[in-house]
Amino acid sequence: MEVLYERCAGLDVHKKTVTVCRVRLVGRQREQEVQRFGTTTPELLSLADWLAAWSVTHVAMESTGEYWKPIYNILEGNYDLLLVNAQHLKHVPGRKTDVKDAEWLAECLRHGLLRASFVPERPQRALRDLTRYRTKLVQERSRLANRLQKVLEDANIKLGSVAADVLGKSGRAMLEAMIAGEEDGEVLSDMALRKLRSKRTQLEKALTGRMTDHHRFLLTQQLQHYDFLNGQIAVVEERVQQQMMDMDDQRPPTERDNPPEDTVDQDDSPSSEPLTHSEAIALLDTIPGVNERTAEVIIAEVGLDMERFPSHKHLAAWSGVAPGSNESAGKRYSGKTKPGNKALRAALSQAAWAAGRTKGTYLGTQYKRLAARRGKKRAIVAVGHSIIVCAYHILAKREPYRDLGAQYFDQYKKERTIKRLINRLNNLGVEVDISAPTVIPANGGI
Repeated sequence: MEVLYERCAGLDVHKKTVTVCRVRLVGRQREQEVQRFGTTTPELLSLADWLAAWSVTHVAMESTGEYWKPIYNILEGNYDLLLVNAQHLKHVPGRKTDVKDAEWLAECLRHGLLRASFVPERPQRALRDLTRYRTKLVQERSRLANRLQKVLEDANIKLGSVAADVLGKSGRAMLEAMIAGEEDGEVLSDMALRKLRSKRTQLEKALTGRMTDHHRFLLTQQLQHYDFLNGQIAVVEERVQQQMMDMDDQRPPTERDNPPEDTVDQDDSPSSEPLTHSEAIALLDTIPGVNERTAEVIIAEVGLDMERFPSHKHLAAWSGVAPGSNESAGKRYSGKTKPGNKALRAALSQAAWAAGRTKGTYLGTQYKRLAARRGKKRAIVAVGHSIIVCAYHILAKREPYRDLGAQYFDQYKKERTIKRLINRLNNLGVEVDISAPTVIPANGGI
């Protein structure tokens, strides 16, 4: 088998140690050495020097949890790094050791048998960390709201049965009054604002309960925690915006930024300018179900350059929303989706839920058709797949989303739709003859 890289290394990464196998060709002889290093920064610097002693050019390692990141940070810029999905590596059964794993990685790398995972540049990795942390804070805030609701139920307060948002402006005023010692349901219900005031009779009954000092203590702590999380989310949100602005400012100069003197008066095409994060968010926001926060997650996980993905199919598979391929002997088996980017898949699922509730849109109709036949979960994955495909073409072409309309599926295969409806009517005992169809005026005959 042809050797592509004469000087390379394979790393078997763990939490406290990393086993390294370096390989080189001396004449026609293959030499290799194996050594174990720690994962602290001084020891990783020694690892880098050890690889440089043999003039190693390419390094491969498995993507094991978060443990690959310190090594990647040290070696980045000095070597061609390949972060490899562990599922893509196969080893001989019964020969599993750290040394064997490192040797196998080095051998596969020498012959070009490894496929590198997508690892963005350091600024985008920082943006990823921020958006993922913001998602965790939002999830923690939702869990806290559920815990607060449990305390209210324990106190016989049924505020959640009447008010859609217990922690809204009206609900917050009622909760603070109950913490202060107010127990009169009529007084509490009079704090309702706007549309909730029409439910004061229901609120008076729902707010009459058995509030104790124990419940007041728990509500006080939970409201303080809720306010703290809101403040943290706002701080992280501001940092996300600042990070995207910094990334736009650090982009390399282009001909648009420094045009030649003989072309200053000529009109440049819009595509000559690099796409900024604010422009990308505005474009993605045109997709039904995708809001500004979801667009930020998509950009943080995928980036702005779609050329790193050979096609929209590769991006969908990398996102974890593409159907799996499992066929043998002419039979198709389960098309379960393969593991992908968890943060991106979660954001696409939320966007799909929102898009499925839209009316008069292609995505909304797609969700309803699939949910009726295949179930809601499969429909969510399919709509999420459509959203990421749309995002790929929107960012690649720099054009806003153009909806196909709710009637697309009926018009796509019109004859089959007509045949299906006729068969449905025949099964119900209604005879239909379309040999001489009746022409109905556009105004319905009125």
